Amino acid sequence: MSADNPEEAWSPLPPPHHEEPPPEPRRGSMVLGILLGAVALYALYFGTTAGIAPDEGYKTDLAGPAAFIPIVAYLAVAGALAIWTRTSRLGAGLLIGLGVFILVGGGICVMALSQMSSRI
Repeated sequence: MSADNPEEAWSPLPPPHHEEPPPEPRRGSMVLGILLGAVALYALYFGTTAGIAPDEGYKTDLAGPAAFIPIVAYLAVAGALAIWTRTSRLGAGLLIGLGVFILVGGGICVMALSQMSSRI
């Protein structure tokens, strides 16, 4: 009991602090990163790799690895944006966009392969 107020119980704990509510999560650029990333990756991939197939006459040692250069460049940029605090949501969206690119591209590839007739 306190000496000032005999009816008040003594507690060794400090008085409770009023906690501020957590800030609302920021919205915005993750969805934009997903949409922009998937579309940009398709445009980058098909725009930069057109004509490198061996049947197109472009014969070089880089014809095979050149298909992966756009993906590596995209992954480097998206990873760098994901590390910085101000652009982390955009970078995360771009990385998710890479997953969308792989998922949709794989589906399109399987669809195209399943409709081909075998000419053996």
